[in-house]
Amino acid sequence: MIIEVLIGVLVVLALVAASSVRVIRQYERGVVLRFGRLQRTVRPPGLTAIVPGVDRLRKVNMQIITMPVPGQEGITRDNVTVKVDAVVYFNVTDPARAVINVEDYLFAMGQVAQASLRSIIGKSDLDDLLSDREKLNQGLEVMIDSPALNWGVHIDRVEIKDVSLPEAMKRSIARQAEAERERRSRIISADGEFQASRKLSEAAAVMGQTPAALQLRLLETVVEVAAEKNSTLVLPFPVELLRFVDRTQDGAAAESSEAMDTSGNGHSGTEGSGETEQRRSTAEEWYELPDDAGGGVSVRTSGVEAESPPHVPGQRDTYERAEESDSPRAGPTG
Repeated sequence: MIIEVLIGVLVVLALVAASSVRVIRQYERGVVLRFGRLQRTVRPPGLTAIVPGVDRLRKVNMQIITMPVPGQEGITRDNVTVKVDAVVYFNVTDPARAVINVEDYLFAMGQVAQASLRSIIGKSDLDDLLSDREKLNQGLEVMIDSPALNWGVHIDRVEIKDVSLPEAMKRSIARQAEAERERRSRIISADGEFQASRKLSEAAAVMGQTPAALQLRLLETVVEVAAEKNSTLVLPFPVELLRFVDRTQDGAAAESSEAMDTSGNGHSGTEGSGETEQRRSTAEEWYELPDDAGGGVSVRTSGVEAESPPHVPGQRDTYERAEESDSPRAGPTG
């Protein structure tokens, strides 16, 4: 009988001991409430004992928790409706506050994250949501971390995952990006043309000082064209050769005109001197006629008939009588 009582006592003690022993994992901490009052000592990982029926043990996970924030719709500061979702990384740093100060810190963190995300959407522009997410992540982290400090929770990181835009806004952004790319391409092309024109102008100035450089450039162009597998090679006519031909023709024309001027002046001078001599000799012949010369005969000198004899006193009547005697209508003089 006594043995049975001892066995029963041992069984009860074993059950009590088993119910008073708890195992705390490495990533957990234990918060003990004795008669509903918080014990200051936080139970470390390993085996720990509590008083059955008196103490109540609450285990708190100390790992970093990844909490996805559902997509929140909001209107940005520039009046664009967007839907943004995010993810929050946090962990518990003070297990006692996480148990005492908030009923369910996981649910509380989720609600704070959603409210903070909506608030950050309303304070930001669409361009900031699309391009400057790092700044928005920092602002969102500060907004969530403020109430979480009193709950013994530390916000490790907050990231905005995705920004959903309406289809009309997507098309508008696409057109804007296309126009911006087109503008940049035109500016780059115009800048290239401007730089090329300046270089060509400098090259033209150098070639203008040394005309042989133009021929060398022409030969280089011919070599470049000949390097390709073309069946027909068109060689442009050198401009310098045309200029050389023009200068040669102008020189020949100038020489021929000078020769013609020289020969014409000599010939006219000879003729003029001959006529002068002839007129002089003719005049001398007229002066040599005697006063009583008879017969109306015209005097010729070197095959040229004298137009009018010079006025010699006493010879006019002689010529008139000679003309009357030669005229067929003149009758016999008696």
